[in-house]
Parts: sequence; C-alpha cells; structure tokens
Amino acid sequence: MKRFSGKKGFVILLFLACLIVGYYAYLSNRNTGKEDSEAVALTEADKVLSRNLETNYPPTPRELIKYFSEITKCFYNEDNSEEKLIELADKIRMLYDEELVANQTEEDYIKQLKEDIEEFKEKKRTIYSYEPSSSIDVEPFTEDGSEWARLYCIYSVKEGTGIKKSNTQFLLRKDSEGHYKIYGWKLADSE
Repeated sequence: MKRFSGKKGFVILLFLACLIVGYYAYLSNRNTGKEDSEAVALTEADKVLSRNLETNYPPTPRELIKYFSEITKCFYNEDNSEEKLIELADKIRMLYDEELVANQTEEDYIKQLKEDIEEFKEKKRTIYSYEPSSSIDVEPFTEDGSEWARLYCIYSVKEGTGIKKSNTQFLLRKDSEGHYKIYGWKLADSE
C-alpha cells in the first residue's frame, strides 16, 4: 500500500477520477442512434412538404423553378402514398398561376398526374438531376400590364443505363402579392 501514497498515489487517484468522469460524460452525450433513424425516415417528399409557402415562398424565378423541380422529382422518383401524392399535388399547384390552375380541376389534375407517373415508372425513368438557368439568364419583361419572366431548366432523365437531357422553357407571371407563379412551360428547341 505504500506504493500508492504520496505524490504518486495522488496522481494515480486523479487520473482514475478523470477517467471515470470522462467515461460518464461520454455515455451521457453519445448519440443513441434514435436521432439518426428519425432523420433517415424523413423522405425528400417530407422535406418538400415541410416548406410553408405562406411565409417562405421562393423569392426569385430561379428559386421557384428549383422548388418546382424538387417536387417533380418527388412525384417521379419516390413511391408516394395516395395521401402524400395529393399533398405534393396541392403544394405544386400553389406555384401555378391562377389561370393555369383554372384550366383543370384538382381531380383531373391528380388523375393525369397519376397516369404520367405510371408511364414514367413503366419506362423505368427517373429524374437524375435538374439545372435551372442562372439568375443572370432569367429574361424579365412586361406585357399587358403584368411582369413576366422566362427561364430554362435542363432536366437529366435516366432511362435504363442512358441519360437524356430535356431543355424546358418556363414562363412565369408575377401575381398581386409580388410572387412569380408558373404560367406554363414547354420543351425548348435543342440548340
């Protein structure tokens, strides 16, 4: 017992106390894995749906098309429940100009959307990536007393082992609240 008395004993006792406190701190603060499993359970569709468009509407035409494209990827790349598909459809229709929304009832829109998704899956397609025009390439203009913007987005669609690019032109119109809304889109000519 004389070996652990004096300075040597004090240093060993201090070292053991630090070791015990350190191990306790490690056990108290370690990740139990519950947070990771909850984060994994959050799908891309859940992330897209969590955005509140009342307070966090995309501020620029480019951001609007990015958000539209995120929702579109959720439609075609994920296996969504009926409920989630309807929620996504409601969310994307909030991005549409009132004239575009008026062209089709919600029921018809969802029916057509389901058919499009089914065809996409039958052909084993997925949206691999998208790239909207840079901010400086957005073409703003005024016509008939409304503010408009035109921009492009290149979608890369994976089909089988190949990737096809699709250049889409979007036409946006600013609403009474100052938000750009999607008025329409079409496939752009290849250049």
